[in-house]
Amino acid sequence: MKKLALTLLLATPLAMYGNNPWAEVPAKEKKKTEAVCSTIKDLRPQEKDRLFRSDAVERQIQELQDKLTAIDPKLFWMFQNCFPNTLDTTVFYSRESGDDDTFVITGDIEAMWLRDSAAQVWPYLRYINEDEPLRRLIRGVILRQIKCILIDPYANAFNNGPTGGEWQSDNTKMKLELHERKYEIDSLCYPIRLAYAYWQKTGDATIFDEKWVQAVREILGVFQDQQNWNGPITNYKFTRRTAAMHDTRSNSGYGHPGKPCGLIASAFRPSDDCSIFPYLVPSNFFAVSVLRKAATILNDVNKEYGLASDCRRMATQVEEALQKYAIVEHPKYGKIYAFEVDGYGSALMMDDSNAPSLLCLPYLTDVEIDDPIYQNTRKFVWSEDNPYFFRGKAGEGIGGPHCGLNKPWPMSLVMKAFTTNDRAEKEWCVQQILKTDGGTGFMHESFNKDDATDFTRSWFAWANTLFGELVVDMYAE
Repeated sequence: MKKLALTLLLATPLAMYGNNPWAEVPAKEKKKTEAVCSTIKDLRPQEKDRLFRSDAVERQIQELQDKLTAIDPKLFWMFQNCFPNTLDTTVFYSRESGDDDTFVITGDIEAMWLRDSAAQVWPYLRYINEDEPLRRLIRGVILRQIKCILIDPYANAFNNGPTGGEWQSDNTKMKLELHERKYEIDSLCYPIRLAYAYWQKTGDATIFDEKWVQAVREILGVFQDQQNWNGPITNYKFTRRTAAMHDTRSNSGYGHPGKPCGLIASAFRPSDDCSIFPYLVPSNFFAVSVLRKAATILNDVNKEYGLASDCRRMATQVEEALQKYAIVEHPKYGKIYAFEVDGYGSALMMDDSNAPSLLCLPYLTDVEIDDPIYQNTRKFVWSEDNPYFFRGKAGEGIGGPHCGLNKPWPMSLVMKAFTTNDRAEKEWCVQQILKTDGGTGFMHESFNKDDATDFTRSWFAWANTLFGELVVDMYAE
């Protein structure tokens, strides 16, 4: 695979001004800020080194330049670095198979996550009817995801071929095509969400062939298996030799028991950390949404009425179980959604930074922003009553076990902005994001709440592109 070095992203223009070209620019001295901005080049790879060019995306960047620069020069600087980052550095498109095929890495990890790859190209959907090469690139992502699901529906991340990798020794049914085999509900939801939106946008139903139908059968089979109707011994188990407790599972790889109740178990969270209680509530809400989308496609395109009915039946079953088991009474916030439950009455009260999360329910699922239980939940998760909410000198946000204590994720700030109708709150989130880039001009996985230059993952394309999506939503429409 063609490799892009990390140094390509943190290129010469940034080095000219030290590690942080904005460090000595007081926030109130706008003239000085504008002067510095005028001398700083964008940090994108040189055109010859970019993996893909979208004329529509380039036009969007240019159209927003004057508006964003007038608001805050750093806002445009970060936008032009971040929004095209997925296209610039992570997509490998070909037609060697005879059809569109796009392999998408996450950034500094050269593997394709079903979740990340779908989320990375999602913000570009709005342009595909005006940019044919971009449409074919995203079509290739969908077709590649279908192939991956058919290789193993329990896997979350894949290699570009049977190359093996560092996790082949995991105690689960590894294959050489798999980078990692951590079963997560959301890994099977994101591809359906992307395929449905692509179809709605373009009318192109050619992606929904027999392989698509079989992929949905596999997904439904996994969800049925993970409802635990046959007891705690399911078709999936996982253990890893590791010192990180969140990187493996208890009970010989089957995890904490879950009482059958209609909810779907998820061995791991979207952060790739193991769940504590098996029924991950945000991911179950996501499953309800995408199962109904899959049913619409199966009914209208494939005429697979029986399979469509099975998807709708499971969606209703999970929806009813969520209302019965996922809502708890908090002594301070009233009725809120728990993060994880086990069906026996136990509930984990927290939120994690990755998506799906409780915070981002209106962004990814059918939960409405004005749902009173969601609003109560939102107040809880963005407070110090959530054990993984962190606030410090550099900024604030929701983190999680994946990066450890005192490390909020910028992604949570983006999701806070996406899930409010209050313009002032949106603007506040953007300003927080601009403060927490560590002077790099890019988003990161997490940052130290007291020192934004102490961050994880310099090259995290999903977070970069997600920030670009937020900026377009806020300022281009």
